[in-house]
Amino acid sequence: MLGDDATAPLELRRADFDNAGLDEPIRTLVDTVAHRSYRVSDEDVAAARSAGLSEDQIFEIVVCAAVGQATRQYTGALEALAAAGEGGPR
Repeated sequence: MLGDDATAPLELRRADFDNAGLDEPIRTLVDTVAHRSYRVSDEDVAAARSAGLSEDQIFEIVVCAAVGQATRQYTGALEALAAAGEGGPR
């Protein structure tokens, strides 16, 4: 996902994963994927396409955004467990 074999540039995929430093319309698409994935619309995808991104690049962006958000949530949950004295994964 963040390796070399992709169509979207690594810097863009990293920014999508981190949900940081993005310009419109990618910022809206990534933020929607990360926080309200059920609200991603055809218009969000069309805006990314009109910004010059291919279908493959949009797919990679969406995957990076989703996995990045899942990673942040998982890390936060582990930190909460550790703080509560539960220890974390075994």
